[in-house]
Amino acid sequence: MSTAARLLLAAVLGYAGLVKVQDLTEAGRTVALYRIVPDDSAQLVGGVLPFVELALALLLVVGLATRAVAVATAVLMAVYIAAITSVWARGLSIDCGCFSSGGALTSGAERGYAIDIARDLVFLGAAVLLVRNPRTRYALDRWVLDVKE
Repeated sequence: MSTAARLLLAAVLGYAGLVKVQDLTEAGRTVALYRIVPDDSAQLVGGVLPFVELALALLLVVGLATRAVAVATAVLMAVYIAAITSVWARGLSIDCGCFSSGGALTSGAERGYAIDIARDLVFLGAAVLLVRNPRTRYALDRWVLDVKE
């Protein structure tokens, strides 16, 4: 189960990071749409976030520092959930930019934030599972951390 959680999170973070890294300016604009941080900071967050996601994905794929990476992933998912909940509570209508460039929705368009939050809760659950059970198959952690007597 932990191996599946590790690989699921690696795939999700890897895909999300790859989509965003293709247009860092647009990633920054998407972060700005959340209206949580100032525009200058949003550009920085949007520019750095894809590389963080890709780094976490790479570490999860190879299974290195799995518990620490799972904690970082859980924190990231909690931040995503809080940000989406904030947008929903404030009545904003945006595409979250989770697996796309994101953006403002056209006038009158409704966004189903419950699905985004539920999806991220599943990913948060997978990360928590890895925090509790970081030892997985086909992971460098097994080779690096196993003590030979």
